[in-house]
Amino acid sequence: MRVSPLQLIGQGVLYAAFALLIGYFATLPVYTHMDPAASAITLSFGHAGQRKAPCRRLTPEEIAALAPNMRRPMDCPRERVPLLVELLVDGELVYREWLPPAGLAGDGTATAYERFVVAPGRHLVTARLRDSRRQEGFDYEHEQSVELSAGQNLVIDFRADTGGFRLL
Repeated sequence: MRVSPLQLIGQGVLYAAFALLIGYFATLPVYTHMDPAASAITLSFGHAGQRKAPCRRLTPEEIAALAPNMRRPMDCPRERVPLLVELLVDGELVYREWLPPAGLAGDGTATAYERFVVAPGRHLVTARLRDSRRQEGFDYEHEQSVELSAGQNLVIDFRADTGGFRLL
């Protein structure tokens, strides 16, 4: 099959138009992720709460009734409690949420990801978390005064093994 010069020119024009279209959308319209004059506070973590019911020791008769490969001294239910998370900025409650555990059996980690745009300057940030079966109060609480500059993103993380909340 023979290609005519007119077909080659048409193909070149289409390729050039396609390249220009890609070049335009690669640079324009300009997208700004956040107002450069504002600051942000991001709450982002994953954590598994305590078990919903405590473990109990099996009796020798109960252990003997189990199949040999299933014998264990303790019976621990898998389901975990939901987490209660609160975030206050300058004494104002900006986030309060019950986070359910992930997984079909409700035994996974609960995750939080929220972003709050705030004015630059000094802010008092208070983060609280309840991950136990208690009915009132919090198991972890962290309060810290931070100075945020324009365009800065403060990240609040949680690690139980290092004492709780960390502001990064």
